[in-house]
Amino acid sequence: MAVAPLAGCSKTVGNPAPPRLDTPAQWPDQTSSIVAPVTSDLDSLARGLDQELPKTLWRINQHKNDCVPAQRVDLGIAKVKVVPKLGCRIVGQVTRGKLTLGGTGDTLTIDFPVNATISARDVGGVVKQKDATGSAIVHATAKLDIVGNWRPQARVDIHYDWTTPPGIDLLGQRIEFVKKADERLKPIIAHLERTLPGELDKLHLREQLGGVWRQAFTTVMLNRDNPPVWLRTTPQRLGFGGYRINGRRLELTLSAQALTQTFVGERPADPSPTPLPPPARAIGPRGLNFFVPVLADYRELEPVVSRALNKLAAKGITLTGIGPVDAEFGKVTVYATANDHLAVGIEAKVRARGNAATTTKGVIWLTALPYNDPDSQIVRARDIGIAGKTDSTVANMLVALFDDTSVVESIRTGLTHDFGGDYAKVLTKAKAAIGHRREGDFILSTTVDSVHNGQIKVTGQGLFLPVQATGKATIDYAPL
Repeated sequence: MAVAPLAGCSKTVGNPAPPRLDTPAQWPDQTSSIVAPVTSDLDSLARGLDQELPKTLWRINQHKNDCVPAQRVDLGIAKVKVVPKLGCRIVGQVTRGKLTLGGTGDTLTIDFPVNATISARDVGGVVKQKDATGSAIVHATAKLDIVGNWRPQARVDIHYDWTTPPGIDLLGQRIEFVKKADERLKPIIAHLERTLPGELDKLHLREQLGGVWRQAFTTVMLNRDNPPVWLRTTPQRLGFGGYRINGRRLELTLSAQALTQTFVGERPADPSPTPLPPPARAIGPRGLNFFVPVLADYRELEPVVSRALNKLAAKGITLTGIGPVDAEFGKVTVYATANDHLAVGIEAKVRARGNAATTTKGVIWLTALPYNDPDSQIVRARDIGIAGKTDSTVANMLVALFDDTSVVESIRTGLTHDFGGDYAKVLTKAKAAIGHRREGDFILSTTVDSVHNGQIKVTGQGLFLPVQATGKATIDYAPL
């Protein structure tokens, strides 16, 4: 290192500079995740189903040979047929009322009223017409799922109660039409199993997710300069956590996991997108779990150390065995060295007060171990000591200067760094990158509830502080 000249006649001495660590920082790749419900309005789904399911469920118009079975009278010696069986034509229709949707947990319920109007006409030429009505409440339960191509699927079961079973009283006989009506209700199951996924598919989930998936292969700038810091995200998988009914909302829980990598310097190339994968079934706890890096340039420490030392020099320094000295401090250099330590080089000139012949100047190198308490953004230094002490007797005064308790304490104070500003700046950018945003018909909203940082790490580019942010996330379906 070139030493800037300090005023006065003196001898230039110093100790060897510690090796500089310039290799790129190797941080472990982290996995960030978001697990959020995609919500849609249950009433909108009901309106769509109501339009798709026909109002008239079926019609009937057929001849029945035995509307009224033959009547016999027991004369004691034989049974005599007095009234033959009577045929008729059965005419009618069954209609449904308005659908209502509800449910709890993972079960969607679909209820609608059914009304039957049935007539028996031309009963054996004896009765011209007899009318009957019936009503039922149909209860359908649906289990919703997502299949491998991100398409909705439904399994529907139907149960119903005839509050007024359809039937007609003819010539003292009751003709029931419940069985025939039951047969005609069965196809409604198949119709609902086709219609319900179709309505859910109006979310265009696969298409929307495909677009979001491709855009998530990107790089976000976290720090513009001193130094530039980039966060690259590479999506790993999408998970499906099932459907749930929550009040009047239908929720589909999605999870996304992405590899987050930190780069310092030039912007890295965006990762190459991969095709949208099939839904994974294993998801984590609901919420946001995101990893972001905070990096401080060593140049931020240098003027702070310099100010602390010059402040001490202005007060005056007394060295053990030497007495009062006049000290001047020049350029300060800080960089990373081996064993997670910092190298601190300080230009200095010192002379015993009143004795110019004792003036010594040079660069003394020290090493220090930075550390921080859990969840603290304040970084301090310990184990401050002179690196590779020289045996030169002419350097003894410089060595004594940097062995002095007050000088070491000033250096420790100068190396204390509060990450608070960098911390807040990076978190603001990270929140903006993952916060409120629209992707097609979906709106992603996130809030950060808690932030925790890990232990400080010395890297070739600066002091690195890993940060984990957790919070809440929701995805609303809101067509434009």
